[in-house]
Amino acid sequence: MRKLWLFAAAAILGCCLLVTPCFAQSGPNPANSDAAGGPPAAEATPATAQGGTMAIGSRVGVAVKVSLLGVGAEVATPLTYHTNIRAGFNAFSYSRGFNNDGINYNASLSFRSAEAHFDWFPFAGGFHLSPGLMIYNANKITANASVPAWNSFTLGGATYLSDGANPITGSGKIGFNKVGPMLTVGWGNLVPRSNKHIVVPFELGVLFEGSPQATLNLAGSACDSSGANCHNIAADTTFQNNVIAQQNKLNNKMSFFKFYPIISLGFGYKF
Repeated sequence: MRKLWLFAAAAILGCCLLVTPCFAQSGPNPANSDAAGGPPAAEATPATAQGGTMAIGSRVGVAVKVSLLGVGAEVATPLTYHTNIRAGFNAFSYSRGFNNDGINYNASLSFRSAEAHFDWFPFAGGFHLSPGLMIYNANKITANASVPAWNSFTLGGATYLSDGANPITGSGKIGFNKVGPMLTVGWGNLVPRSNKHIVVPFELGVLFEGSPQATLNLAGSACDSSGANCHNIAADTTFQNNVIAQQNKLNNKMSFFKFYPIISLGFGYKF
């Protein structure tokens, strides 16, 4: 976890470095003083000085949202007239049962994630480009596995029967990389530069989370397809190799999830 926070801090620092050239001294400019030594001419405020700096935290926008990562919330604050930093979290849970190659799975989908973005508004409106980082990805699928007594199932191309005296049971899990880059494009600024307070942000993009990794653990006794030669699978090297083959099969089926689509719609308010 410590490494994740350090990584997130580095990402935010990188965003700040991108806009460092925009930060200029805000003190009085002697050239603006009149000839009689009077006070300097009035300077433009951050809200009107397009391209100038804005103090972090001077304005804050918050939003609730629904996306393919779950239900969540986010907060944003400006860096410059054309840029914001934004962070948020997502959560979602869902359970269902399914059958794969004769093995019954009682599965639970759990989405838990946190993200950070650097929002660039090239036209000073709602349209923005947002490179970002999934700083914590705890999205996973867990499942309890079972094969009813004397039911057939397949592993690595081999067919077995679940022993009636000691049926096959087990567990499975599908996990993802904990950290991954993101890139989105969207409409809606959580911190409008006008007097507007309500915004409906919408985003499209992609998260690169790497290929999912499936693990499958089975216990019990299995018999050959005729119901003979029943034995404990823990001591069967061939059976365990077939379990690994089944894991690889699941990983190949899910390889397209390495690029996860982002579609998000929210409701925001600027304070």
